[in-house]
Amino acid sequence: MDVSIIFKIAAIGLITAIINQVLKKTDKDEIATLVTLAGLVIVLIMIINMVGQLFDTLKAVFGMY
Repeated sequence: MDVSIIFKIAAIGLITAIINQVLKKTDKDEIATLVTLAGLVIVLIMIINMVGQLFDTLKAVFGMY
């Protein structure tokens, strides 16, 4: 695992927050909510991939099939 994944998640969070604030200032609250949900989904997909890699590594270490 790399430290870069933490920076990627932080960057997605910052970009999402900035876009969210801009959209809320322009009275587009529904789109702001959708942008926030999209950022959350992207981060969750990244985390799910990492958890899958963790389980593959554990299988390889303990010799399970």
